[in-house]
Amino acid sequence: MEPEGTTEGPTANLAQSAAMKLSQMGERTKQLGTAIQDPDRQRRIILVIVCVALLLDNMLYMVIVPIIPDYLVELQNEADHAHARLTHTNSTNSTVHKVTRGDFDLQIGVLFASKAILQLLVNPLSGTFIDRVGYDIPLFIGLNIMFLSTVIFAFAENYWTLFLARSMQGLGSAFADTSGIALIADKYTEDTERSKALGIALAFISFGSLVAPPFGGVLYEFAGKRVPFLVLACICLVDGIMCLAVLKPFSNRERENMPVGTPIFKLMIDPYIAVVAGALTTCNIPLAFLEPTIANWMEENMHASQWEIGMTWFPAFFPHVLGVYLTVKLAAKYPHLQWFYGAIGMVFIGASSCTVPACKNFGQLMIPLCGICFGIALVDTALLPTLAFLVDVRHVSVYGSVYAIADISYCLAYALGPVVAGQIVHDLGFVQLNLGMGLANVLYAPALLLLKNVSQLKPSFSERNMLLEDGPTGLYDTIKMEEREKRRKGLCTTIDENGIDTFAQRSFSEDESSGEYA
Repeated sequence: MEPEGTTEGPTANLAQSAAMKLSQMGERTKQLGTAIQDPDRQRRIILVIVCVALLLDNMLYMVIVPIIPDYLVELQNEADHAHARLTHTNSTNSTVHKVTRGDFDLQIGVLFASKAILQLLVNPLSGTFIDRVGYDIPLFIGLNIMFLSTVIFAFAENYWTLFLARSMQGLGSAFADTSGIALIADKYTEDTERSKALGIALAFISFGSLVAPPFGGVLYEFAGKRVPFLVLACICLVDGIMCLAVLKPFSNRERENMPVGTPIFKLMIDPYIAVVAGALTTCNIPLAFLEPTIANWMEENMHASQWEIGMTWFPAFFPHVLGVYLTVKLAAKYPHLQWFYGAIGMVFIGASSCTVPACKNFGQLMIPLCGICFGIALVDTALLPTLAFLVDVRHVSVYGSVYAIADISYCLAYALGPVVAGQIVHDLGFVQLNLGMGLANVLYAPALLLLKNVSQLKPSFSERNMLLEDGPTGLYDTIKMEEREKRRKGLCTTIDENGIDTFAQRSFSEDESSGEYA
């Protein structure tokens, strides 16, 4: 017989090993929780969450380009065959087919534009909502709507279900995109860090837009329609879980101390913000108008293959990232020239747009398209941080409404593109379309001279006026300004048991006692 201990020994060892593993997991969980609570690490995690949300939105926006037209043709062919079997007459089938084909381009254009149109309509409301409740809840709501939209895309089997999915994506984007960009502006208060963080976000936007067509086309060809959307839905689900775990949108009490932001209609009539919004719309018109028209032009004039059409925009990702990098570096050294970087970008876009019709083959076409994306990178990277700075120095430091205006500017271009561009090409021609877009950008560039003196505006002066007029709103902005100064000087923030920044509070008290605010 075996001793009793021989059977209990392995069991005890297994129990001890399991207990040790549980203890190690507990320690790692505590370390992870501590790391998340660290302000710098938390900002980086938030930046990752926002960048993934922007990546998903733009991939979903562009992934349908190689999928949906072909899929709708298949659905139409199936409907035609079913109708032919019922009628047993070729004449009726031919008539129905011609009518449907005549409306096909319009249906595709409306489907593609529906996202931007709904986003354009919802943005004024979402910007105000973000200013009232904070940035975390709208971001979480937007991710959930985008997840539902992606799942509906995967299982949709008719035009109207696809239209519903596309429109829902616009609703989700109005919340996720605006709150995400505003959250970055709020967390990165120092100008150089803010420009860098927004530049990273723009790089993800570009990557999502440019990698989505080949991504969707390859998966659609080899795995079917559902797979690309299900992959994006899984990534969206993970990002939503990260948002829920890190931001804790329904338990975060920071929004209780947020001041009331400047109403969006007042921001719209600010001349500086209006100039920036106009530049964002104008610089994105070439991209928005070329995407629905360039494929047919390439087929007719270059006899381009489907592979060449699918890869047309992908190389432009690299000059876009280069433009973001250069603008961030230049803005760190010469921040007073942000307007100049934007103006140079618009000239680049104008010149590149005018040269598109002169291209004779696929290799030549890549050059002006890269120039357009490089110019857009310069404009976006220079002017998006400028919007946050303008809100800091001229209004209340709450960013939901101002970035809703930026999103409206983008959506205006992309809502018009799929609907208007084809008609312009039909009536005037592809050459005239490109010349008009290029001329518009070159002529708008001098308007950015109005932003030349923006960097000389003094935040402290604006915030003193707010303090006298609005009380707690001015105190909030003063503390925000002290935080910006501390980051520049490398000082640490001291938080007391009530969550109050004692350094900023002490500085404010000293300034008040010295009579600076009197």
